[in-house]
Amino acid sequence: MPLGSSPQGSIRASGSLLDKSSPYAPNTPPADAPAGTAEIYARIAERRHPRPLIPLDLSLLHSPPVANGWNSFLGAIRSETVVDQGILELAVCRVAVLNGAVYEWNAHAPLALKGGVKPEAMQACRALPSTAEGDLSQLQNSALTAQQKAVLRYADQMTKTIKVEDEVFAQLKTVGFNDREIVELTTGIAGYNCVSRVLVALDVGENNGREMKSVEELVAALQ
Repeated sequence: MPLGSSPQGSIRASGSLLDKSSPYAPNTPPADAPAGTAEIYARIAERRHPRPLIPLDLSLLHSPPVANGWNSFLGAIRSETVVDQGILELAVCRVAVLNGAVYEWNAHAPLALKGGVKPEAMQACRALPSTAEGDLSQLQNSALTAQQKAVLRYADQMTKTIKVEDEVFAQLKTVGFNDREIVELTTGIAGYNCVSRVLVALDVGENNGREMKSVEELVAALQ
């Protein structure tokens, strides 16, 4: 099913909170939509251009004001930050792994690879157990760079235990991130925790229960 088409069927296999016949909002604003809805559609379409609206957009557009705020917040993280995009995408992918968000991994792992993250680092991101509590030996022996290890530990604690230990936070500065980059990493990790929870709860794209694409598949698709 191409992105931007209106998918059919339930947004979840069962128990959807949304109308089973309309899991996604229409691709264009309904004629009877409240004032301002067309402008919200246009703003989201502008950010997605040249791609069409994606299933996540169409899920959120059941509530245009929510979709509008979401678009502004995530748009700033995606297009107005200065932190290295490969590092940011690696953090997003780690959130996807920890939360079982297949849609998020499949969408962002290719972006991490395009951003310069090596395949072996992506494999570590996908396979390593959470470092939020417990043994760090697997992380330390992984193919990740020092910066990537620091980001994974930060993402793990933000996602799994919420509270970040002083040593984990300080390590971000040690490996070279400045204050702005740390804020951008923090909001990126927090924001994509929000994204993953919406994706999984509503089963956007009908990905729950599917396997995440392997790193090998992703690399092959980019060649």
